[in-house]
Amino acid sequence: MRIIPALLLPFFLCGCVAQIAADVVTAPFKVAGAVIDATTTSQSEADEKRGREMRKSEERQRRAEKKAAKEAREQPDARNND
Repeated sequence: MRIIPALLLPFFLCGCVAQIAADVVTAPFKVAGAVIDATTTSQSEADEKRGREMRKSEERQRRAEKKAAKEAREQPDARNND
């Protein structure tokens, strides 16, 4: 009975060894692809970043204008006394 598992073992290991060999061969390409993806920026990513920066800049400008208008409303006498 011990002979049957011993005879079948190479058939089961064959697929396992083939999968490991395939993983070893493709691993450098996967790593290189991940490095390239991490270091490069696609056009859409660049556009998204630029749009985000523009929205933040506009929001800062709106806040500054709102603050200036509020200060102008709170201190109308300061302008008239000059």
